[in-house]
Amino acid sequence: MSTAEDRIRAVFADAGCSGWLHARRCDGSATEISVGGDERVVLASVYKLPLFVAFCRHVDAGRIDPATRLTVTPSDCTPGPTGIAAMRDPVTMSLRDLATSMMTVSDNAAADVLLGETGLGAVESLVDDLGLTQTRVVGGTADLHRSLVRDTDTHTTAEAFAVLAENDDAWSVSAYDPSYTSATTPEEMTRLLRALWSGTVLSAEQTEFVRTVMRHQVWPHRVAAGFPHRSVSTAGKTGTIGVIRNEVAVVEFPGEYPVAVAIFTRAARADPHLPVVDAAIAETARIAVTELRLPLPQE
Repeated sequence: MSTAEDRIRAVFADAGCSGWLHARRCDGSATEISVGGDERVVLASVYKLPLFVAFCRHVDAGRIDPATRLTVTPSDCTPGPTGIAAMRDPVTMSLRDLATSMMTVSDNAAADVLLGETGLGAVESLVDDLGLTQTRVVGGTADLHRSLVRDTDTHTTAEAFAVLAENDDAWSVSAYDPSYTSATTPEEMTRLLRALWSGTVLSAEQTEFVRTVMRHQVWPHRVAAGFPHRSVSTAGKTGTIGVIRNEVAVVEFPGEYPVAVAIFTRAARADPHLPVVDAAIAETARIAVTELRLPLPQE
C-alpha cells in the first residue's frame, strides 16, 4: 500500500506541477507528513501571514493602536483585484480593519500600508524569535511588482503579468526564485501555525483575533475545497503569482486536534487560471490532514 507521501506526490504529478507540503498536528507531537517540507519555496502573498502576526505583536506591546484610522487613496496604492485597490475613492479604515482586509481577501494595498506602519524590522524580529531560519521577507507587494516589471522589461504591472501568462515565453523572474524573493519552507510555516494555535506567540486576545480573521478568508478553492463539510473550519492564507500557487492553513475538525498544513506549488503552465492545480492543493491537504487526525482526550 502506498504511503500518504506517495499519494501526495502522485497528485502533484497528475496536476502538472511541482509541489512541496508539510503537515503536523497542533499537539506538540513530532508526527508529520512531509514532501519536500524542508526545501525553500516562494512565499508570494503568504508573506502577509508573518506581517499580520508582527502587527499583532506590536499591538500587544502597545506600539500600535489597532483603532488608529488612516485614509488611503486607491490610485496611490499597489494594484490588485481586491480590497482597497479595487476602489475608486479614498477609503478610511482602522489599522485593524486594514489587517483584516489584507488577510481575508489578500488586499495588496492594505498589506503595503500595514507594512509601512509595522515595519519590515518587526517581521524580521518575529521570524528570528521563532527560530524560522529559512524564512525571509524582503519587502511588500509593491516591491515584488517592481521586480516583475524590471525582470520582464515592461512598463507597468499589468504588462508584466500579461507576459508571465504567456506559455510560449520561458520567462525566468526573481519572483519565482526563493533565493531572490520572500521565501520560507513548508515546515517553518506549519511551525508558525502551530505556535499561533498554541497561544505562545501572542496574547489571548490577539491569538483569537488572528484565528478569527484567518477563518474568514474568502477563497474556497484550495485547502478549504478538500474539506467541504459545514462542521470543519479552515483558517488559511493563500499566495499566488504567475505559476506559483500556495496556501497555508489550520484545519479544525470538531473534537479533534487542529492540523496545520502548508502547500506550495509551481505549475508547468503559465495560464492565469489552473483549477487542476488548485484541486491538487485541496486533495493533498485532504490526504495529509486525514493521515494526522486524532481525537482530543476525553475529560
